[in-house]
Amino acid sequence: MHNIAVIPGDGTGPEVVREGLKVLAAAAERFGFQYEATEYDFGGERYLKTGETLPDAAVDELKSFDAIFLGAIGHPDVKPGILEQGILLKARFALDQYINLRPVKLYPGVETPLRDKGPDDIDFVVVRENTEGLYVGSGGFLKKGTPDEVAIQESINTRKGVERCIRYAFEYTQKRNKDNKLTLCGKTNVLNYSQDLWLRTFNETAPDYPGISTNYAHVDAICMWFVKNPEWFDVIVTDNIFGDIITDLGAMIQGGMGIAAGGNINPEGVSMFEPIGGSAPKYTGQNVINPLAAIAAVQMMLDFLGESDAAAAVETGITHATQGLPSMAVGRMGKSTSEIGDMAAALVRGS
Repeated sequence: MHNIAVIPGDGTGPEVVREGLKVLAAAAERFGFQYEATEYDFGGERYLKTGETLPDAAVDELKSFDAIFLGAIGHPDVKPGILEQGILLKARFALDQYINLRPVKLYPGVETPLRDKGPDDIDFVVVRENTEGLYVGSGGFLKKGTPDEVAIQESINTRKGVERCIRYAFEYTQKRNKDNKLTLCGKTNVLNYSQDLWLRTFNETAPDYPGISTNYAHVDAICMWFVKNPEWFDVIVTDNIFGDIITDLGAMIQGGMGIAAGGNINPEGVSMFEPIGGSAPKYTGQNVINPLAAIAAVQMMLDFLGESDAAAAVETGITHATQGLPSMAVGRMGKSTSEIGDMAAALVRGS
């Protein structure tokens, strides 16, 4: 029995979560596993009514689940940053979800803005450190609001945090068993302290994984090569801020936010899976948003839960679905949100 916490969230989040759960039910029916889904209303509406984001008691409760399925966080009537920090970042830090796992995969039938590139060229994974770096929130203001104002934002990197992320990346590269190549993305020519720690740890860890070839690239070069030669990459490991930036670029070259999913991973605890796109509030209730990213998040969740056959079936269902749609863009998909979910569920069910 898999116990899954479901946070539909804001905007179109509940709509795509509904379709993801539809596919999850189809997978359970076909492959014979059991699960129980418990829904929580954390998001903008709850915050506007109660002033709560993610209470400490809720964090303790979430620790009892096997996984969390998240729709989207972001409400037009809530100041940016409140929900993101109060729910997303709080969950990542409190649940020690120290890996952000982002597959960048171009599915057949999906358009990419890259000329002459296809599914064989765009198929890599970014392993992003998820609980340290600039996102720790260390820093402050001096003389705020005056002409002499000083703002300091510190990047906090620990040997423990860096090494466990790098080791996860090596082990993931082994498990993926594609090119068996791991690239460290950093900025060692400018960031002398944090990036020195990353590079030293990477080089000192590499001998423990003799079957994996390694290389290093600056983050700006990575951005260029994502566009020019994405086929060069297998697995990339990087720090929090660089990972946040390059994965958005990755989402664009794989066809857009409507097809991109990610996981916030605690290998020894509860992990959270979500579509990468935002809450898209202007489309709320119109049944036009693409649910395939949420369905891909379910695929990642099943793989994490050990349901590998079910995960493979969901990925096959996504592949067939993308080939049956003229576009991934809102308003051009040719099917509604619920129709795409029905199609994906039927494909997973084998009917």
